[in-house]
Amino acid sequence: MTTTTLAVLVPLLPFLGAAAGLLLGRTAPGFVRPLAVLPPLAALALAAVVAVRQGGDQTVNAATELTPTGSVPIELALHIDGFAALVAVLVAFVATCVQIYSTGYLRDDPRYPSYAALVSLFTSAMLLVVYSGDLIVLLVGWEIMGICSYFLVGHYWETPEARAASLKAFLVTKLGDVPFLIGLFALATDAGSFQITKVLDAVAHGGLDHPTLIALLLLAGVAGKSAQFPLHTWLPDAMAGPTPVSALIHAATMVAAGVYFIARLLPVFEASQAAMVVLAVMAAVTMLGSGLAALAQDDIKRVLAYSTIGQLGYMTGALAVGDRGAAVFHLLSHGAFKALLFLAAGVIIHAAGTNSLAAMSRMKDLRARVPDAFWTMTVALLALAAIPPFSGFFSKESVLGAAEHVATGHTENAPGAAGWITLVAGLLTALLTAAYATRLWLLAFQGRGAEAPDHGRQPLTMNVVLWVLAAPSLALGAFAYRVLPDWFDGRDLTPTLATSVAGTGVALIGGIVTYAAWRHTSAVSARVPLGAVAAHPEGDAGLVEAEAIATHEPAYGDVAYTPDPADPGRLLLGPLHRHAAVGFHLDALYSALFVRPVQAGATLVRFLDREVVETYVRGAAALPRWLGSAVRRAQTGNLQTYVSALLAGTVVLAVAVVLVATGA
Repeated sequence: MTTTTLAVLVPLLPFLGAAAGLLLGRTAPGFVRPLAVLPPLAALALAAVVAVRQGGDQTVNAATELTPTGSVPIELALHIDGFAALVAVLVAFVATCVQIYSTGYLRDDPRYPSYAALVSLFTSAMLLVVYSGDLIVLLVGWEIMGICSYFLVGHYWETPEARAASLKAFLVTKLGDVPFLIGLFALATDAGSFQITKVLDAVAHGGLDHPTLIALLLLAGVAGKSAQFPLHTWLPDAMAGPTPVSALIHAATMVAAGVYFIARLLPVFEASQAAMVVLAVMAAVTMLGSGLAALAQDDIKRVLAYSTIGQLGYMTGALAVGDRGAAVFHLLSHGAFKALLFLAAGVIIHAAGTNSLAAMSRMKDLRARVPDAFWTMTVALLALAAIPPFSGFFSKESVLGAAEHVATGHTENAPGAAGWITLVAGLLTALLTAAYATRLWLLAFQGRGAEAPDHGRQPLTMNVVLWVLAAPSLALGAFAYRVLPDWFDGRDLTPTLATSVAGTGVALIGGIVTYAAWRHTSAVSARVPLGAVAAHPEGDAGLVEAEAIATHEPAYGDVAYTPDPADPGRLLLGPLHRHAAVGFHLDALYSALFVRPVQAGATLVRFLDREVVETYVRGAAALPRWLGSAVRRAQTGNLQTYVSALLAGTVVLAVAVVLVATGA
């Protein structure tokens, strides 16, 4: 087969698997699991073959016109460069791991067939985005992912949290998609084509008339899809869905789509210096805000959700300094260790016997209960904290190195201000990342909460997937920067000495300070009976408030457990903790600025409709109704009455005629 044919099959196979799974889910349940696992596994094999054939240096392009549309044609096109080839392998790899893992995690779920089909459709849509060479076809995959996320996040629709989270995810991302769509049409109008290669060629020859406007419109869609400030608030709430869905969304689909889109069309954004600075500011605020929020969360999945937002901020920061190689490198590295983090959290939640949420302050003795999750999550957290030689170190340092080059004037891909903003925010975020990663590890595996009931050993498929993902989390970084530079525009991915020392230094400081704070809070809490807070909750209002915010259900089934008060995040953040725990009140701000005015407007419109418009309509109908009623009363059905009325009328008319004639 040709490379083009293989590339077409990569997104097509999961799509066919999704269709077959939906059709056979009820009639032939024995085929559901094979149809869930085999198509993405085959897509992974084909994506790997496409990547080997592409080789990182020879772009694969193919296009055929879909239908005549006038001056701006829409084409079924492929555009596979080194970035697309590697990202497709990542998507198929993580999707395969998630599907295998889900066969154990959701083995007793009655809605597993529809879940597995939606995951396959989700995977197919992301692969379409990755390989597409036409912006309209890319938009199709972009929007399919949005609707799939709505259904998957709301999988546990019986709970109000899942229903609210699915609606919020859909609406917030659609809020960004509206200007995104306008930006796509404006870009195609200026470039004369939706085909990516022609768009990039037009940019290279100065063919864009409105580069800043187009870039800012596109950034709105990216902010929504990739959960960047200010449209990031949907992602923490989306943790109400099944944990494997969280792994898929955070590691390889949906949120990665926005970053990949900018990397795909980076010259469009580089055509506007203002857009690059805006992108850098957006990345910086996202990184720092999410790091502080993660340090205050109690639910383990919400910590990881804010972590994803921050790591995506690193990627957008790399793009803001014009280095898409560093951005995609971190995208690949993050995809491996973030999938591992979520799936390991899923093992913990599964062991705790809950559907989706697990409060870290309620955990105890999990290291011995889930040894596979303990060791693999330790690897993933070290990669997240960017401790060498784990993969996150190499990819994060490539981002910081690129920012340093721009800030110091060694490269001129972006404004120097964007370099300084990204560099400073990246170093501060490295400190926060190590802090919340250490806190998560300590509370989850060394906590003093109450011991949960033992639900037995986890399914083998779940534990095997953890170890499969641990390998790239440990070794991908060193392998990539030595073997794959040609796949990243030929850029050298080797970390620079200055940023490596600074980044690793602040990460170690963050981890050590958090450990010291945990030892201090543990020593203090050890002098207080563990049940004291539960018996007298008014004694620690902050703890009660944080629990009410961060948890929506008991951590271990329906049994109430006493939380562990030894939380270093509370000590480190001080008075900022209560604000960080609720995401710095952004939801409340949006409610005040947008939701309440819209509701007030709707109330006014309802009042006007009922009290003004309906009153007018009722009044306009009243007179004819009264006249009709009077006429109806005259219709007695008595023939003598009708004849008498006729004669009386004749007499009246005759008299009137005589009077008129006499007067004349």
